[in-house]
Amino acid sequence: MFGGVGIYSGDLFFALLAEDRLYLKVDDSNRADFVAAGTGPFRPFGDDRMTMQYYEVPLEIIESPTQLARWAAKAVAVALAAKQSKPAKSRSTKASLASTTKKKTRPPTKR
Repeated sequence: MFGGVGIYSGDLFFALLAEDRLYLKVDDSNRADFVAAGTGPFRPFGDDRMTMQYYEVPLEIIESPTQLARWAAKAVAVALAAKQSKPAKSRSTKASLASTTKKKTRPPTKR
């Protein structure tokens, strides 16, 4: 989708690597840290057509294991909050989606 490598903590997608740069998931709780450090969002197409809510990690943070762990923990918390804010799909919704996407086949014809 974005030409990079996704990084997970369990089932939480909280970071990505693209073009030798590390990006962490952001929301209003941690975005200011990245902006203050002078970094910006990941742009999968290299221009302003689309940005993702993952911001580049500054080099000084990458070079400090303690700071990187703190920033990564915040990104995991952001990913968890995002996951919890999404409404859960009910089993009936999943079943109806599955039934509408099943490939219809005809019975074999006799020759």
